[in-house]
This record gives sequence, structure tokens and C-alpha cells, in this order.
Amino acid sequence: MTRIHRRALLGAATLLPLPALAQSDWPNRPVRIIVPFPPGQASDIITRLVADELSKRWPQRVVVDNRAGGAGAPALEAGARAPADGYTLTAGTSGTLGVNPSVLPRVPYDSERDFAAISNVAMVPLLVIAHPSVPQHTMQALAEEARARPGALDMASAGPATSQHMAAELLMLRANIRFNIVHYRGSGPAIADVIAGNVKLMTDSVASALPHIRDGRVRAIALCSARRVPQLPEVPTIAETLVPGYQAAGWSGLVAPAGTPPEIIRRINADVVAVLREPAITERILSMGAVPDPMTPEEFTAFIRSEIATFREVARAANVRLDG
Repeated sequence: MTRIHRRALLGAATLLPLPALAQSDWPNRPVRIIVPFPPGQASDIITRLVADELSKRWPQRVVVDNRAGGAGAPALEAGARAPADGYTLTAGTSGTLGVNPSVLPRVPYDSERDFAAISNVAMVPLLVIAHPSVPQHTMQALAEEARARPGALDMASAGPATSQHMAAELLMLRANIRFNIVHYRGSGPAIADVIAGNVKLMTDSVASALPHIRDGRVRAIALCSARRVPQLPEVPTIAETLVPGYQAAGWSGLVAPAGTPPEIIRRINADVVAVLREPAITERILSMGAVPDPMTPEEFTAFIRSEIATFREVARAANVRLDG
């Protein structure tokens, strides 16, 4: 091949749009999803479910890389600093993307600027539950009691700045009521104390509380989610019964490093949404106490921004801070 011919070919290649060059054969090697939690946590299980299904659709495997610790900040930093080529994704959650920016003194990433949103994957609905001895059976009655005796009613929390805690703080802020929040090291110890009657109220996830609700050990008062959920269709939402527009939930979605080619973002989004709409996958996620929640990249971007703004307001009003 002559030097002139080689130059002509190289010149033609440079005329191709960069996104086309970047994504023409994507993925041609395994895709990694960083999960900021240990194996077995809800976000990890749901992410692995989606990763397995994507592995069936793509010519390369999708592998999960668990990086627990530090309230998820080190994992999110690794995801933000990864090459923006579509080969490293991150499971961003209500805690790591929505809450951390407002409660950690030093966050080594910017939830809005450092990531390109792909889609939410699942919403983990929360609800207010009560020990069976609690005489109030509705959110309205519970709010009336809380207003009559501010701070006298104990409410268990899965820990400071968890989605359960922030949902309770948001409820108190929006409804102008006051509970005494009692923090535990996780949902398990908290709900155990509610079942024992040591603390009579709790904001918990449907996934954690559902078996105890069905066995009559605790009673569902109202859902924190915007809509009723298939697992408890008879339980009303707080928005229906007390505070119009109120919503709070845990969630887990997929993001990529900022600057990832839009064509790759759209490709991943289309396949993730298709996976989440498969009946078998829907049933698997529902069986875990979560709800599939596919979105467009634009919808997920707007949702993350809204969550950051909400949790910033709550953190400031309730002075919620974490060491880190």
C-alpha cells in the first residue's frame, strides 16, 4: 500500500463522527457494573438480575463489581472517574446519588455533573407500620396524635440518613408533625423492636415489613410511595390520606460516567427497559418487595435532580449529617 493510499484511508476515517467510531462495535469486551453494596443487598440482587439478562442480549458478559463501604462514596467515585466508553456503569441509588450530597461533609463526586443517567431500575417502596397495639389505624389519626403530643411517639429508623429515616423526616416536615426518631443499626433490629412492642412505629421498606404484615405482627398504616403497590393494594398512600404530593422511596438505577456517547446510553436504556418489561422479570422484582421503574435517560436525569433537591431540604430542616 502506498503512503498516499494510507493517508487517504486515515483521512477518511477521521471524517467519521466520533460517537459512531466509539459505539460501532460496542460492546466488544465485558461490561462492568459497580455496586456500592455487598452481595445480597437489595440493590445488588436487582442489579445482578438485570446484568444476567443483559448478558443474554449482548455479545459480551455483564459483570457486577461490589465495592461496599463509606456510605457508597468510594464506589460512586470509581464509577465517576471510569472511562466514558460504556464499559463501566454504576448502580446509583437513593442514598448514593440522592442523599449523600446533603449529608456527607466530603463527597468525592457530583451526582448531577459526573454521571449520565441511563434509567431507574427499581423502586423500593416504603411505608409506615405500627405495632398491633397502636390504636390509630390511619395516617390521619396518627398525625392528629402526633400533633397533640409532639415528640411523644417513638418511631424506629434503620439508621441515620437511610431512605427510611429521610422518608420519616420528610413526612414530619410536610405534615408539620413531630415523632421521636429512634435509630438502629439496620432495618432488622429496628423492626424486631417494633414487633416486640418496645417502639410502636416505624418507617420501613415493603420488602422488609411484608412478611410481618402478612403474619399480623405489625400493621401497615400508609405507603410513602406516590402510588399504591401490587404487594399491598389495599394500603393507601400518605399522599392520598394526609399530604398531597408526598412521596419517598428507596430506588436503584444505572448511570454511566459523564461524557459517555449518547448512542451507547440510548442502547443500554433500550435494553434495560426491555428487560424490566419482561413479565418474568417483573414478577421476580415484585417478589422481592420492589417495583420495576423503567425511565428514559431524560426522565431519570430529572428524577435524580428532584431527589437531590428534596433530600437537601430535608437534611437542612432536620440537621441530618453523617461522618465521613
